[in-house]
Amino acid sequence: MAQKDAEAVAQWRYPEPFSFYDWTADENDLAELLDPLLRGEAYFAVETDDGDLVGYFSFKPVGTTLVLGLGLRPDLTGRRLGGSFLSAGLTFGRERFAPDDFSLAVATFNERAIKVYERAGFAPARVYMHETNGAEWEFVEMRRRA
Repeated sequence: MAQKDAEAVAQWRYPEPFSFYDWTADENDLAELLDPLLRGEAYFAVETDDGDLVGYFSFKPVGTTLVLGLGLRPDLTGRRLGGSFLSAGLTFGRERFAPDDFSLAVATFNERAIKVYERAGFAPARVYMHETNGAEWEFVEMRRRA
C-alpha cells in the first residue's frame, strides 16, 4: 500500500454504527496504517482499473494461518459488493501466502459483515472481548480453510 492510499483510507468515515471502523477511532491502529515501517508489507490497496481506491486488505501470517483485515470504501458498503470483494482478497491471499487457513475478527454487532463472511465459508471460532476505540468490545473470530 502506497502512503497516499494509507492517508486516503485514514480519512474514510463510515455511517453509524459503523463509524466504529473509522481509523481515527483508535490511535494505535491509525499509527500502524500511516507509518510505513509499522504498515510494512502487510497492507494492500485495492483499486479499479482506472486507479480509483475502493478498499484495502491486510494479511498477517501467524503460523499456517493468514489473518485478514479488510475495508471497503464507505460509499461502496451496503451495495452487495462485500462477497466479491472478500473473494478477491482470499484469492490474492491464497496465491501470495499459501496458508492452510484464513482467520478474521469482526465486532459482533456487525451482522452485515458476519453474513458476508459466513457466505464465504467462515465459521465462528470464538467470541472474546477486545479493547479498542476507547472501550471494550465483543468480537468474534471467524475461520475457514484456505
